[in-house]
Amino acid sequence: MKRFSLAVHGGAGTILKSNLTPELETAYHAGLRAALQAGHDVLAQDGCALDAVTAAVCALEDEPLFNAGRGAVYTSDGKQEMDAAVMDGSTRAAGAVGGIFGPRNPIRAARAVMENTDHVMLIGPNALDVAHNAGLPFADKDYFFTQARWDALQSTLDMRKRGVEDDDPARRHGTVGAVACDAVGNIAAATSTGGMTAKAPGRIGDTPIVGAGTFADNATCAVSGTGHGEVFIRYTAAAEIAARMRHVGQSLEDAADHVVMHDLADHDGSGGLIAVDAKGTITMPFNCEGMYRGKVTQRGDFETFIYR
Repeated sequence: MKRFSLAVHGGAGTILKSNLTPELETAYHAGLRAALQAGHDVLAQDGCALDAVTAAVCALEDEPLFNAGRGAVYTSDGKQEMDAAVMDGSTRAAGAVGGIFGPRNPIRAARAVMENTDHVMLIGPNALDVAHNAGLPFADKDYFFTQARWDALQSTLDMRKRGVEDDDPARRHGTVGAVACDAVGNIAAATSTGGMTAKAPGRIGDTPIVGAGTFADNATCAVSGTGHGEVFIRYTAAAEIAARMRHVGQSLEDAADHVVMHDLADHDGSGGLIAVDAKGTITMPFNCEGMYRGKVTQRGDFETFIYR
């Protein structure tokens, strides 16, 4: 049997058991399982890691529970601006989009940038042109509207008016992602997000920045992060894991753990990440209360988690 592995995440942060009803918890597990199934189906048919992570993230973008695609949060002016990135570890080819609205699956727009242009990242209208030219499906505001995200915006704006905005990391988190190692040892990463609730219009986080929230290189690892994006950018979180593996000889687990528990945690970088290497090893560290995550290998054992 050929070996392969896949991991997904649906965001990290303050995930209180008291706020998570049994029905909602079941729904989150089901959403993660659906994403794992989508990616597993690709890998089980000898598909490539890049196709697997794309399929898995599309499934997460289609699930309104997660802050990406259909479930994206709102900016301070009540709009949705989405970021996404994909990277192929076999070639280091990468594509990213920032601040877009319209494509049902922003991750496919990011991949269209990678495959159909000479660039790594495009933003706004120009990114949408690439998505249109690639024949990707678009949707309107009604498709992307979720009451919970709209209510979260109103709550945050109300706190700002009263000068009592809290520092709940959950307002800074909310990203989906996938990493995979296919049967021939190629790895890939894909990440997609709606960003931060009530973020400033035009804000771009770590998700579409190669080496911060998304990275893949067969020689080291594939990484997809979720958390306080500004800190992931400042500490080049994903690239730092790869650097520790390449230059210090650390294992995937040790390198990822150091970055999450020290580089990020010591600098207000609440969050976590999923990572895989070319041997199929998976690690999923986080430094906050919980992270929606799951993994599966060629054995077909689907595992999903929320808390430690």
